Amino acid sequence: MNTNHSFSLSWTAAQEDEGKLLREFLQEKNISKSALTDIKYKGGKIEVNGREVTVRHILKATETIKVLFPLEKPSEGLIPETLPLDIVFEDEFFIVLEKPPYMNTIPSREHPTGSVANGLAGYYKERGIFSTIHVVTRLDRDTSGLMLVAKHRHVHHLMSEQQKQGTVKRTYEAFVHGIMKEQEGKIEAPIGRKATSIIEREVREDGQYACTLYNVLATGQDFTHVELKLLTGRTHQIRVHMAYLGHPLLGDELYGGKRDYINRQALHCKELQFFHPFEEKWLKFTCDLPQDMKNILHL
Repeated sequence: MNTNHSFSLSWTAAQEDEGKLLREFLQEKNISKSALTDIKYKGGKIEVNGREVTVRHILKATETIKVLFPLEKPSEGLIPETLPLDIVFEDEFFIVLEKPPYMNTIPSREHPTGSVANGLAGYYKERGIFSTIHVVTRLDRDTSGLMLVAKHRHVHHLMSEQQKQGTVKRTYEAFVHGIMKEQEGKIEAPIGRKATSIIEREVREDGQYACTLYNVLATGQDFTHVELKLLTGRTHQIRVHMAYLGHPLLGDELYGGKRDYINRQALHCKELQFFHPFEEKWLKFTCDLPQDMKNILHL
């Protein structure tokens, strides 16, 4: 690993790039203005054919462009820990892992240690990975399943753009109270923070647009097994939308669920798909239900 820079990207200028300003070329490659500012002032570098240049350089076809991003500093307030992390995929750009229930994604005031971020900080430290923790798809403490993490700020920026375009796709399984009448449907209801709570969300007219697709997998005596796809990524979206339909998640006491069958919200991210911006191909990952949710299947 380069000890002066944490991350670099390279391209070869094509015939149609002849005469372009390097700034324009880099903007077409989704290098943000803030990233260019960081490169200029925080120790990064832009090279063409091995020679350092500015963004005012005029490109010629076949020239090799290399962007060396400044070294990222780990978050000072994040305590690195050696924790068991179930990593299902890793490359230079991403980590996909399976989060167990009862584990925070990032530390909180009540739980400053033991989170996925703490574990990744320890993992990075052991392996000499110079980066802060960039979570792309965050899960609530009591939700289990697949999570996507970017290894660099620029990669996180690219995935945030993908999320806006709907090319980061997540599928969940859940168990909800009651028997749902419709076998499938779309829930379009804006979500905002509840005025009386710093944690709880609710469907409200002035909230952010939120859309969830659902499909009934099976029904039990007094509950429904549901598959859900997120088309937006609002905080507590599935939990709020299902409660809004009158079918709160089993175990989700915050939104009206009861803990007769399970001691947490019965929600699991079972499938994650995204378009790898550097490999230029779709990646898909799946994982099984955890045991506490499997137990509900046999009730």
